[in-house]
Amino acid sequence: MDIESFSPLRRVKKRIRTRSSSSSSSSVNKLFSYSCFSFKYCFSSSSYKISAGDDCMPDLQNVNEFSFSELEAATNSFHPSTKIGEGGFGSVYKVQDTVLFSYLNLKLVVYVNDVCGLVFGVKGRLQDGQVVAVKVLSAESKQGEREFMSEIASMSSISHENLVNLRGGCINGPFRILVYDYMENGNLSRTLSSKSSDPHNTTTFDNKIISWKVRLDISIGIAQGLAHIHEEINPCIVHRDIKASNILLDHKFTPKISDFGLSKLFPENISRISTRVAGTLGYLAPEYAFSGHLTRKSDVYSFGVLLLEIVSGRKAIDFDLELGEHFLVDKAWDMYKNDMLLQLVDPLLEGNFAEAEAIRFLKVGLLCVQEKCGLRPNMSTALKLMRNEIDFSSNKDITKPGLVRDFMNVKIGQKQLQSS
Repeated sequence: MDIESFSPLRRVKKRIRTRSSSSSSSSVNKLFSYSCFSFKYCFSSSSYKISAGDDCMPDLQNVNEFSFSELEAATNSFHPSTKIGEGGFGSVYKVQDTVLFSYLNLKLVVYVNDVCGLVFGVKGRLQDGQVVAVKVLSAESKQGEREFMSEIASMSSISHENLVNLRGGCINGPFRILVYDYMENGNLSRTLSSKSSDPHNTTTFDNKIISWKVRLDISIGIAQGLAHIHEEINPCIVHRDIKASNILLDHKFTPKISDFGLSKLFPENISRISTRVAGTLGYLAPEYAFSGHLTRKSDVYSFGVLLLEIVSGRKAIDFDLELGEHFLVDKAWDMYKNDMLLQLVDPLLEGNFAEAEAIRFLKVGLLCVQEKCGLRPNMSTALKLMRNEIDFSSNKDITKPGLVRDFMNVKIGQKQLQSS
């Protein structure tokens, strides 16, 4: 197969401009039901060079391209079996192994129709051998290209051990490209929910192997990453969507916060609504859900819920036939009031944990989810409490938590969201 037969970017742009809706493929129509996609595969970086006139991050010197038909073939028409994860900014799909990628040094063409409003992401390998995750954002943002790339440059300059590294980005035509380091061990949500008895489990370790020490290290790492974007950079960044699935784990299981700063790339109304539809009920701070009032303390609330999840092994929201829907925050508060916090610790630990540490971490979680945001600690204080650098003075320091139980008639910003 001749590599020159693959259409360069300018021809892809032309197709987008000239193709009528009546000639759109059935595959494109299939994608309209999705708000965003993400998938992964390995490729060899080609020598295709972006011209000096293109708006591109200095860190991203090459754009690899393939056509939509190749993309469709590689994902088996975006079959559900290729889906490997889901996040606030997109579902994650795994590309099937095909001969196409085994013998061709192809350029990657990301074909995105302006009207589709899609988000794509892929896994790839740069020329230096570094495996990366590539997210391709549709032009949802009304920002100009220079303003958009300015935001990307700002985000890529933020470096911390507990933040996913943004290597760079590029804008060409109707889409924007972000390139991240790829995290080998998936996200924390899958790790916490996996079971060794599940024969279909593909994660690298499960609840029985998540020792107390590993849980402590993950919790501390997340707190360090949040403290950094909240208090150590200027201007600060409010994440908006802290949850287990947005915490990625590298090959050493070091936690990395993903998707920080992405909300700045989309209009306010899209960002807020996307938090609602991403299914993060249970993590959402009540003051943000009901009034649109967003501060760093909103992230602190979400971190508190996440900390309770890590210690207990329970989901933020669970459901059973007898009790119906129930919330971890409610459960933790009830156990705290009845002096039974130790019973909340994950039974899969089989007692292999330090009781004083478990109590301390659960109390920090409850401090972070207090209803009045002014009573919640900032992240640096929460971190000191977790490290036992600050003592809890008394139980009266913890007040009743706030909780958003549903989105019926919830007001977000200037929009009234009602269940249909």
